[in-house]
Formats: sequence, C-alpha cells, structure tokens
Amino acid sequence: MIGRLAGRIDYRAGDHVLIDVRGVGYLVYCSDRTLQALPGVGEHTALYTDLVVREDLLQLFGFTTLAEKEWHRLLMSIQGVGAKASLAILGTLGPEGVGRAIALGDWNAVKAAKGIGPKTAQRVVNELKDKAPEVMAMGASASVPASGRVDVDDEVIEAPAPAAPARPAVTSAGSQAEALSALTNLGYGPGEAAGAVAQAAGDDPQAETPALIRAALKLLAPKG
Repeated sequence: MIGRLAGRIDYRAGDHVLIDVRGVGYLVYCSDRTLQALPGVGEHTALYTDLVVREDLLQLFGFTTLAEKEWHRLLMSIQGVGAKASLAILGTLGPEGVGRAIALGDWNAVKAAKGIGPKTAQRVVNELKDKAPEVMAMGASASVPASGRVDVDDEVIEAPAPAAPARPAVTSAGSQAEALSALTNLGYGPGEAAGAVAQAAGDDPQAETPALIRAALKLLAPKG
C-alpha cells in the first residue's frame, strides 16, 4: 500500500497531478481544494495517498492531511459514493466541513457538492453520524500537512507544506478534538458532543478550546 508520496510535480491537470519520485511518475487524483493548495509545476510537495484497486484499474488519490484521507475512506464506504463523488464532497466542504455537516445532520451542506443528490447526501449523514466523533477526535495530528524531506537524485530537498495556510486548520482541529474529549469525559455521548462542538466551531471558527467547551455546554444545556 502506498500511503504517502513526496516528490516533484511534473504536471498538473484539472483533477490530478503527476508527481516524480526519484524518476518514477505517480498519477495522483485530488479534490479541487487539495489541488489549489499544491505548489506549481517543478516544485516539490508531499501528499498522503490512498490506493484504490479494481479489476481493471489502479488509482491513487492524494490528500494534504490524514483527516482528509480518513474522510475519503469513510465516504467511499457509502453506497452510491465513489471516488469522484467523495472528492467532490471534500472539495466543496473540506475535511472539517464534512465532519461538521455530518455531526450536525446537515445533509443540505453535503448536497451542495457537484453530483450529490439529496438521497445520497442523507445516506452519508445518516450512515456516518457515529463516525464523525471518531474522526474529529483525531484532532491536530490528523490535520498535519504531509510535508517532509524529499530525496531527489541524491539531493535532499525540504518539501514545503501545501500553499494554503495550515496553522489555522491545525489549531481549529486540535481545539475541537480537545473540546470533544472534555465533553465526553463529562458524560455526554459522542454524537451529541460532536454536534455541539461542530456547531460552536461553526459559529466561531477561531475559538480556542475553553471557548468551544463553554459554547458547546450552552448548546447542550436543557432548554426550559
């Protein structure tokens, strides 16, 4: 299994890039959001990858973070959601947006992705609602970009992180994971805790852990 690639981008297309890794070219398909985050042709990058094997086809899919890769894997497990549909959802919402939509049961957000109908969107939300807390709890470690050192023709080159700023996403993911952990430790169920944290993060994307916990607790407080 090929889990990560680091090398030079030799070619860019509408839905994939060709990455040269020590003389071997790998065709890697990515979401629109991931493609926009990658550097230009001739520059070095690194991607987490997932290899899909079929009887007549081998395809590599690339992701800037482990969280994006995990959501792709889960989305692909849903009936009616193939690789193209999964990348469309991730390209529209991003990994954090996917987690938030599923935790909140917001199938309309999923339906906004190209080629996703209402029935498929509802199926995604319903079947993955129990998985959302698990992926959200992966936290900052799952949002770390796949940057690293690249060995090209015996020369070690530092592969840059994706062009899109990574720091805010990592901070947000880490804060949400910590808030989710705190709420579950207080006795709230993973599903309801994930929903409250997702809503609180949506209301204030820059909120740190303490603020997220306070906002989530207010949302979870009995209405009366």
